[in-house]
Amino acid sequence: MKFEQAAIAVQDEQGYAQLHARIDAAFDAGDVEVFLSRLGKLKLRIRNFEGALQAGLLGKEAAELYRALPVSDQALTRERYLRLVEAVPLELRQRYLKVYAYY
Repeated sequence: MKFEQAAIAVQDEQGYAQLHARIDAAFDAGDVEVFLSRLGKLKLRIRNFEGALQAGLLGKEAAELYRALPVSDQALTRERYLRLVEAVPLELRQRYLKVYAYY
């Protein structure tokens, strides 16, 4: 039996779209290295989504947008962020090993 993720409806479409646009921009092929570098300078791990938000790495208003979302939309946002984290090319992941490390 193949796994199928349950479809969860987005409740705050406007805030959700604004926040996801910022996340997508951070992981854009031309900007992801800058994002990884900024995480490294702040000694943040890539999977620390809330830390990146609080540091303003996804824009000044991103943390506020995230807090305003309902819990289900926050969960979908974290899931999307982590999916993009894993989609970063292996070459960059190796170059920024400290950002990707679990220690």
